[in-house]
Amino acid sequence: MEQWSREQWEQNIQQYDQTAFFLYTPMCGTCEISEKMLKVIEKLLPDLPLGMANINYIEGLANDLKIESVPCLIVSENGKVTKKLYAFKSVPFLYEILKK
Repeated sequence: MEQWSREQWEQNIQQYDQTAFFLYTPMCGTCEISEKMLKVIEKLLPDLPLGMANINYIEGLANDLKIESVPCLIVSENGKVTKKLYAFKSVPFLYEILKK
């Protein structure tokens, strides 16, 4: 999973039918577990544009999207944010949401 800036995220949501953008903070233990789950998803869905960013470096986006906490997975479809997930639950749960 590559690090995305706000600009890269905005380009990807316009370019692809579906994207996923993982927001985290470095000292968040739950974020570390969530990242590992998303690395599995990345292997299962190699065509899904999946990026990540430290929320501390993209505060403007976090405020604009009203991000409540981390970890957060922003799912976009056809250029619009359709989901904000805070509870990642399991790999099968994430897979079902992202398998389009």
